[in-house]
This record gives sequence, structure tokens and C-alpha cells, in this order.
Amino acid sequence: MTTATDLRDLDIMSSEAYRTTGYPWRAWDILRREAPVYWYDRPGIAPFWAITKHEDILAISKAADVFVSSQRLVISDREQETQANPPHHILSMDPPEHGKYRNLVGRRFTPRGLAVLETHIEELSQEIITDVATRLIDTVSKVGRADFVADLAAKLPVFVITDMIGVPREDAELMFQWTNEAIGAGDPEYQQGRTAQETGNQATMNMFGYFAKLLAERRQKPSDDLLSLLIRSEIDGQPFSDHDILSYCFLLIIAGNETTRNATTGGMLTLIQHPAEMAKLRDDPSLAPSAVEEILRWTTPIIHFARTATSDTEIRGQRIRAGEAVAMFYPSANRDEEVFDDAYTFDITRTPNEHLAFGGYGEHFCLGSNLARMELRIIFREILQRLPDIRLDGEISRLSSTLVGGIKHMPVRLTSAG
Repeated sequence: MTTATDLRDLDIMSSEAYRTTGYPWRAWDILRREAPVYWYDRPGIAPFWAITKHEDILAISKAADVFVSSQRLVISDREQETQANPPHHILSMDPPEHGKYRNLVGRRFTPRGLAVLETHIEELSQEIITDVATRLIDTVSKVGRADFVADLAAKLPVFVITDMIGVPREDAELMFQWTNEAIGAGDPEYQQGRTAQETGNQATMNMFGYFAKLLAERRQKPSDDLLSLLIRSEIDGQPFSDHDILSYCFLLIIAGNETTRNATTGGMLTLIQHPAEMAKLRDDPSLAPSAVEEILRWTTPIIHFARTATSDTEIRGQRIRAGEAVAMFYPSANRDEEVFDDAYTFDITRTPNEHLAFGGYGEHFCLGSNLARMELRIIFREILQRLPDIRLDGEISRLSSTLVGGIKHMPVRLTSAG
């Protein structure tokens, strides 16, 4: 029986631990069982309530009046990482402001709004895999090697979201670089000798500066892209300010490529580790929708988001005082034994699959969830058809972050289908 003293030894907020060992599954299992609403108070981290159960995360997510996003968006083990609580944008807004801003582009991300993009996404996926086959796979042996992240997983989501915003294709690589530095500001690979704060601030300034120039161009020559839509938009009868437009683009770029890239990479790693499930999906592409849902549950790229209580309340009988923060750990919710049968079994036919990889279905449910699902369905179908034999070819490299469960590099051996 785990005792309260043992809980002090649990570590769920070390970016270094996330980098070296991945998600702290055992610690979350213990917390769900012993202390699902746990006061996490450790040196160097502002204390908060750790929420690890599916039901509680749903309840908090739907109570946007009681638990707000505007005061504290994430928890960090690096107090100087002010960029982790980013500039004013829809993630850090509360109702009713949040809904007004979200609705500006909401229609473009509905299934109906995205239907026109499906063929484009298919063509991009084929283009990416053709490029990999041409550059990296030997024409005689049909075998090659690649970094799955840089050569495959990262390209589709960044190409799609930059196309939607109106960023020229030749600048997509810049967006990929700046996104890595903004999200991975605490990772030495991206710091290049700078502090975490310097790294994150510089990446943010680079993106804001870039979009300021693009904004000026679109004011002179509007198009049908999201940037032009934001220029035409109004909030409460007032034109959308330049700063709000830049903040919106900043968020769209990061959210539009970071999580889908990591779900793609994590999903492929999982399929490699579960060859029977990979073979099942390869042999029956109609399983793609349920396979994507299971990949999302299994990988859950966003580790947590935080909320702040606006008034005294209770969760499972535990009093949460006004002003105290709660952190919702989505990967833990997606292994909740009360919700998922055989939660630690990867099953691409799992149904139902009420995972929380896109948040808790409340005010802040992921705007791009439909786009992410479409991209994942298409890219996995294309990869398994054209690159049917993918194996690890070295050690993977994980991101040092308490926000995103990212894989920076994943060396693989590829075999072409023809």
C-alpha cells in the first residue's frame, strides 16, 4: 500500500525526466489510485493541484467560469520560463472573450470547412513521401535511412498550416525552427547557449516580426487565407488589432504543427513497437479512423494545461481555494482504468474511445482537432502503403518539456514498396 510519505517522492514535473525517460506512467497510476486531487508542492515550482482522473479533468474543462485560463496557462519546472505563459491569445482567454476570438476562424476548422483541403493534404502527403523515397532510399536495394521527425512527421502539419495562414512554402522551414525553439525553449538543443527565457523570447520575436511583414503585404494584397480573414475580422464591432492578429498567427503556427507532428512520430513509434497492430492497419486501411483515435489516446502529445480557481470549490471532497492552480494531466486521464478497459493495451480497433488528447471538451477544446485527425489518417495511410517496412535505427531523442511530450529525432530504416 502506497503511503502519503511515498507520494512526496513522485516526480511528474521534471522536464529532464520527460527528456530521459518519457511520461511518468507509474507516478500517474499511483496518483489516480491514491490521491487523484493532489497538492503538488516541490522546490522551484509554484504549487498546484495535480488532477489525474478523466472524470475530474472533464468537469474542470467544462467549468470555465470556476476554472479560468487567463491567470496561469501551464506549470513549469523552470521559474524563469515566462514564455510558457505566452502573450494574449485565445488559449489564455476566458469566456466570453474566448468564444468571440475562437469563432473568427472556427468555420475553417469544421469538417465541412476542411473538406476542401482533403485532396490537398493527400497530395502533400504523397509529395513528402516521394521526396523521402527519391532522396533517401536506394533505388536498387529499396532500403534507406531517415530521421522520421524531420523527414516525414514534421512536414505535413507545417505545410498545411502555413498554406492555410498564407505563409510561402519556402518559409515553412523557418516556422518549424521557431516553433521548436518556442515550445522547446528549455531544451539545450534549441537553446544554443542561451537561457530558456532568451530562447523562447527570441523565437516569439522572430515569429511576430515575420508575421508583421506578411500582415503588411496582405493589407495591400488580400487573399483567401486565414491571415486575410483575420484582417477583415471585427471584435464587438471593432477591427481586429495588429497585435491580436500577430498573436493569433503565432498560436496557429505552434498549435497547427507541434502536436500533430508529435502524434505522428509517437504513433509510428507505437506501431513499430506493436507490429501486429501495424500489420492490421496496413492490411485494412479502413481501420484508419479508429487507429488514429487510439494513437491519440496512446501518445497524448499535450502533457497538461493549468487553470486557476476563481472561488472556493471542491473536487472529490478536496477543497480548492480561490486563487489556487490545478493542472490537468491528459495522458493520465487517457490511461484511467475506470474509463478504458485494458488501458495499457494498444488496440487500433478500440471503441468507444473517449480520450482527452484534444482537451476536456470544454471551452478550450482543440480548435484544430478535425484537421489533426484528417492529417493523421492520411499520412499513416500513405506511409504504410508506400513505406511498408519501417524500423527503428537508433535511439530516439525526446524533448525536455513539461508541456509537450515531443520526440525531436527518431532514426528509422525504411523499405520502399516499389
